[in-house]
Amino acid sequence: MGAVPAPQRPRVDPAALGVGIVHLGIGAFHRAHQAVYTEDAVAAAGGDWGICGVTQRSRAVVEQLGPQDGLYAVLAHDAAGSEARVVGAVRELLFAGEEAGRLRDLLAAPATRLVTLTVTEKGYRHDPATGRLRRADPDVAADLEGWPAGRAPRTVVGRLVAGLAARRAADAGPLTLLSCDNLPANGAVLRGLVADFCAALPAGEALRGWVEESVRFPSSMVDRIVPATTAADREQVQRLLGLRDEGVVVTEPFRQWVVEDDFAAGRPAWERAGAVLTDDVAPYEAMKLRLLNGSHSTLAYLGVLAGHEHVADAVADDGIAALVARLMAHDVVPTLAVPAGFDVVRYQRDLMDRFANPALRHRTLQIAMDGSQKLPQRLLATISDALAAGREPRAACLGVAAWMRYVSTARSEAGAPLPVDDPLTARLAEVTAGAGSPAAVVDALLGLPEVFGEELPADGRFRALVEQALEALTRDGVAGAVRESVAS
Repeated sequence: MGAVPAPQRPRVDPAALGVGIVHLGIGAFHRAHQAVYTEDAVAAAGGDWGICGVTQRSRAVVEQLGPQDGLYAVLAHDAAGSEARVVGAVRELLFAGEEAGRLRDLLAAPATRLVTLTVTEKGYRHDPATGRLRRADPDVAADLEGWPAGRAPRTVVGRLVAGLAARRAADAGPLTLLSCDNLPANGAVLRGLVADFCAALPAGEALRGWVEESVRFPSSMVDRIVPATTAADREQVQRLLGLRDEGVVVTEPFRQWVVEDDFAAGRPAWERAGAVLTDDVAPYEAMKLRLLNGSHSTLAYLGVLAGHEHVADAVADDGIAALVARLMAHDVVPTLAVPAGFDVVRYQRDLMDRFANPALRHRTLQIAMDGSQKLPQRLLATISDALAAGREPRAACLGVAAWMRYVSTARSEAGAPLPVDDPLTARLAEVTAGAGSPAAVVDALLGLPEVFGEELPADGRFRALVEQALEALTRDGVAGAVRESVAS
């Protein structure tokens, strides 16, 4: 790609675009992915599909984009160069922590026909093993206890249900809630969590019945690598566009979006922007979660232990690259129902090329966050299916062992301290505090049903494979453990 001449305008006129979508979690990923698809769809086919972006945890994005009228640049890097474009699909911004009433009103507005979400796996406050709402979560419990009076909801599901209740009261019509997070059957998961929350409310059955009749929960699969923005990225955008952009997001040229075509009140013509609309997202979803995300997490944990700051650095390590290639080809692919006509061999090669993109400075620590929420769908599902088929998923089990080494030691092989950023950080530290051997660490962490469920820890083959891998990491480091796994 070559540099884009400045100045550049959005592909739609932002002033002419009304809000039809409320998006919860307007971080970098949404701005590099769904917002770009939406702008391209509107440019191709029209429609009032402007986005109100809602920040969940801080005012940072509001403060970045507010003075810029919601405009920002998407900077795509690959080995050939960089390309920048200005996106104008975001028409309004609000911070849910301070504007709960405004969010509720937007969710109840007839003009709002679609709510999309990128709140990360942990934002759903669910048990990954069962898919159910964690009612014991302090914020979930507080949302339920304070209903309907008291403080505004703090959780994503609580905010959604408050908006749905207001929409029902206003007779504002049907709505679609579209999860774009890395969860298997994310639409079904969100539907179940909303139903769980409604069922826990006093007289919540009437609301639950309305939701069943009036709200759709399609599933989706999203794919684009979006690392954290750096000061150098902002400076590059200023050179390319001649403008200072505090909200620039960085990504790769590749993008993919597969969406279940089940909408209650219309949608943008995303297929005109390259999205795949289908009746069944599941095969694409499993392929992406297990091949891309499972490999990404394995790269992250092995890479951070070995001292590799970025994914591209980890892939440049021949041993780690060979391990990830084995993970994909030998552990993951046999568990997949590959869609007809899809070239899964080429997809694996393309993934390795994307991981190796030297211009995409994706930090291993960023991917290593929230591992307790990510492992079930990224690695454990592959391991369960492989074991059920009588195979030994050694590479995948090494990925799990690398996570165990990371959370139990919080140090790299060179002794550098590593932050453990996870919803279960305190619990992980507590259960591994007295574990003086790899076997003890495995026993302690497999005792967390909220991560591993009940069946896998009871499988002696799984326990033995993970223990063997963790012993190799402890004894021989990443290089030795990888070598042993690839040779086996």
